[in-house]
Amino acid sequence: MTTILLGGLSPTRFLRDVWHKRPLLIRNAVPGFNGLLSVGEMQQLACRDDVESRLIQGSGTRWQLDHGPFGKSDFRRLPKAEWTLLVQSLNHVLPEADALLARFNFIPHARLDDLMVSYAVPGGSVGPHFDSYDVFLLQGQGHRRWQISTQTDLAILDDAPLKILRRFKPKEEWVLGPGDMLYLPPHVAHYGVAEDACTTYSIGFRAPTTEELAHGFLMHLQDTLALEGRYADPDLRLQAHPGEISRQM
Repeated sequence: MTTILLGGLSPTRFLRDVWHKRPLLIRNAVPGFNGLLSVGEMQQLACRDDVESRLIQGSGTRWQLDHGPFGKSDFRRLPKAEWTLLVQSLNHVLPEADALLARFNFIPHARLDDLMVSYAVPGGSVGPHFDSYDVFLLQGQGHRRWQISTQTDLAILDDAPLKILRRFKPKEEWVLGPGDMLYLPPHVAHYGVAEDACTTYSIGFRAPTTEELAHGFLMHLQDTLALEGRYADPDLRLQAHPGEISRQM
């Protein structure tokens, strides 16, 4: 099953030759996959205050970003083109997501960020951008055109509500249909545009920063470390300033 998911590669070969190194397009990675939920179910989740959701409208250099929770009337007022609804952390609210994520068990659970789903009408997009994490983009219903670039110019638009690349020069392009999947390592510029009404499932694997690792380790020590004894200073000497922390201390 995993070799089908990875386009004929074993997990060992994928991690050695592809992971964190280069993009990979996999046709029919999940045969028969058409998504985990309907558009109506997505909208219901986006109306909940315990679910993170976003609505993105626009194209080019003009973008609008709204955060949920939304009301049903918000969706009725939307145009027929150029908008995208995003629902984050689907794995926390949808039991069916566990089976999909289990396909990626060859990657440590500590790296998993979340499973996000996006629904877009024709022309819908979040603009050309890049991510700081590894991501698998699995197509559900419909079709989405993806363009990617390994450009090093990652400057973003000023005053935009999203991190949209100021300049995007695509090098490769594909249209993904149901069950197709695109893997992208960090900092690969990409631009997805809906060809028709479609859903895309993003399985993100985030690498923690060194600061986050250090903070987590120190918090762990605080919660688990128990050291006996207490500092004592029977030979305390007069200091020039009471705020000074002496070498002895």
